[in-house]
Amino acid sequence: MSNALLQLQNLTKNYGALRVTDDVTISVEPGELHAIIGPNGAGKTTLIHQISGHARPDSGRIIFNGEDMVPLPMATRAQRGLVRSFQITSILPRFSALENVALAAQARDGSSFRFLGNAAGERALNDTAMALLTRFGLGARARVPAGQMSHGEKRQLEIAIALAAKPKLLLLDEPLAGTSHDESQRLINILQELRKELPIILIEHDMDAVFALADRVSVLVYGRIIACGTPQDIRDNAEVRAAYLGEEAA
Repeated sequence: MSNALLQLQNLTKNYGALRVTDDVTISVEPGELHAIIGPNGAGKTTLIHQISGHARPDSGRIIFNGEDMVPLPMATRAQRGLVRSFQITSILPRFSALENVALAAQARDGSSFRFLGNAAGERALNDTAMALLTRFGLGARARVPAGQMSHGEKRQLEIAIALAAKPKLLLLDEPLAGTSHDESQRLINILQELRKELPIILIEHDMDAVFALADRVSVLVYGRIIACGTPQDIRDNAEVRAAYLGEEAA
């Protein structure tokens, strides 16, 4: 689509004789939450690796904001605004939640991680970090070492870290994985708010969350997109039901 912020054009990725990404073409519009679903082993994470720069496609193009990302390394893509949560910045377990987010903000401004001490002492970085933590319900946990936080809190922290990088498009790889019911609902509420602000690619196995959040859904099976449409289109697609959803869509 001509108005698309992100266009994946005929992406192919092979690992030896195994074709993991098979001629994938997807677009993401401004303001859209586009979910990518599929069974385990479908190639979803490999696809996210290629978008973020962690892996290079064997062929095809990744056009983001009018620029081909394929030649660019992950860090440059992140600076352009193509940010992957849970991968682009790892949580540092011995550092506080505040320090983790402040370091992400520092890196976004072009500073090196070797200046860890400086980040903790810069008021502007701390103010930015605290605002993000407060927004995601972690203000009272700002001084807690990240490694001591619950799994759900870590997921919230990872989103705050990603937002500190000022993304123009956010890539989320299974943000609800391993969370409790209450934690999942909290994260779904966060994503409902985020989707009003920026486009998101969401990989997720929780179909209730996908159908509640997504504007469009692409279904990846054995590395190939077999369907793309609204959540209702996907629910009603016989091929998708046979390949993946089964009774979940009933």
